[in-house]
Amino acid sequence: MTTQSSTRKRRTYRMVARADAAAATRERMLAAAWRNFSERPYENVRLADIAAEADVSVQTLHSGFGPKDALFVAAWTWMGASEVALRETAVVGDVETAVRLLYASYEDRGDAVLRLLAQEDRIAAVHQMADAGRAYHRGWVARTFAPLLADLPRATRQRRLTALVVATDLLVWKLLRRDLGIARATAERIVTDMVTATRGVS
Repeated sequence: MTTQSSTRKRRTYRMVARADAAAATRERMLAAAWRNFSERPYENVRLADIAAEADVSVQTLHSGFGPKDALFVAAWTWMGASEVALRETAVVGDVETAVRLLYASYEDRGDAVLRLLAQEDRIAAVHQMADAGRAYHRGWVARTFAPLLADLPRATRQRRLTALVVATDLLVWKLLRRDLGIARATAERIVTDMVTATRGVS
């Protein structure tokens, strides 16, 4: 009985170890893919380079994710999951904290996303994920700033929501932080003021 129990424990341990190793390998592949796609034009990204960086074969990479465009979608989704987790910690109605969380995300990944967005007109997979990102952002804005949208006529609500989406857009971050060189704290204050000023949108 003891021998059978020990055998089961060893088998369970090996299964867990294999699962952990597989998960770690998948993380390496996704991280390598995201770095390559976010730093170079899509056409210049080679699966062989991603595989080498992740220390796997091209066949392993292809078996795990399929063709290049599917790997790109998987890598963007993987990256986006951590951004979503960060954003969803925002307390509804706490504008200042929400903007701070949003700008933490933009500071970390904004430049990479902008490089990718510049390619969406010619790369279908980039356009697909960009559209998904825009849809998520609009939904997040509607949830997070719900008190600013409450009890409004439909048309007014839509105009105010659009104003909020624009105020918190990545391109506004680029304008403030990259083009104008404004300090992050000041940029966040400006956006917070823009968000709260939407109360005047009628």
